[in-house]
Amino acid sequence: MGQACTLTLDAMGGDHGPGVTVPAALAALRRHPDVRLVLVGDGAVLEQALAAAGGRLDERLSIRHTGQVVEMDESPSQALRYKKDSSMRVAIDLVKDGIADACVSAGNTGALMATARYVLKTLPGIDRPAICTTIPCIGGRFRMLDLGANVDCTAEHLFQFAVMGSVLTEASGDATAPRIGLLNLGEEEIKGNDQVKHAAQLLQGSDLNYVGYVEGDRMYQGVADVVVCDGFTGNVALKSSEGVAAVISHYLREEFQRNLLTRLAGLVALPVLRSLRRRLDPRRYNGASLLGLRGVVVKSHGGADAVAFEEAIEVGILEARKSVPTLIDERLGTLFAEEARS
Repeated sequence: MGQACTLTLDAMGGDHGPGVTVPAALAALRRHPDVRLVLVGDGAVLEQALAAAGGRLDERLSIRHTGQVVEMDESPSQALRYKKDSSMRVAIDLVKDGIADACVSAGNTGALMATARYVLKTLPGIDRPAICTTIPCIGGRFRMLDLGANVDCTAEHLFQFAVMGSVLTEASGDATAPRIGLLNLGEEEIKGNDQVKHAAQLLQGSDLNYVGYVEGDRMYQGVADVVVCDGFTGNVALKSSEGVAAVISHYLREEFQRNLLTRLAGLVALPVLRSLRRRLDPRRYNGASLLGLRGVVVKSHGGADAVAFEEAIEVGILEARKSVPTLIDERLGTLFAEEARS
């Protein structure tokens, strides 16, 4: 058993709402007997979904009724101003009030970031929160940030992202001294814009394990544990990768269905294809961390199914148990102290 913790789930958020969040919650509770979950949303709807999933309320699973829902296409400013009784807002409020240790939501990304930043505030030394997720690569996986929260970034912002990504990677047990790379259009020092070049200088002058520039193709070869970039670049890189994966999957299916011989070849290759699908299943990597806040908030993909949403809950449990915001705060304090002495 791990450390006991409580999570709030924005049970109404995402494309599928309680039909996904409730079964995922029940699965997470079966896996973690020391975890408590609070389903936040329309009480009557959640009770129906719970009954349909064969679950029941007890000391580890409760419902917090709310009367509003943030729609997936709603503007962040509208949600922040007029949806104070939404499942998203109340789930985050419970983290701020110390009732819960983390919040997980599949809702509107912009509204979630804006609400979390407004309610929880950023850590000292962090100018902007960043979205960080895990991506498979040769030899394991790496973390990438920012993935869309900050379109324009200064060198200082990129340095802060590197600190946060390093702390999360180490806390997750993936690396003891995470290798940090800056996403760039080349590995040579002369390449890149001024922000990236300045960020490289900041990282070189720190005690972080900075390994240099990383090109887009190289990051999938496992050359870095943390890849840092601005939100515009990161989001484009991530969505492009997802698109390429979809194209490869499409062509594989098309080729194996071409004729009788290829269908037979497909049957022979089926065990390998299934293994490959499991290893690259995007559901296994669901759950993006909103790093830099004074609390743990995890964003699930809006179209996630129950398996994927359960993975997002797993991310929230890990970060809550490890007290990731506190670790980031302590790491920044150490870096600032070293900078003041130098």
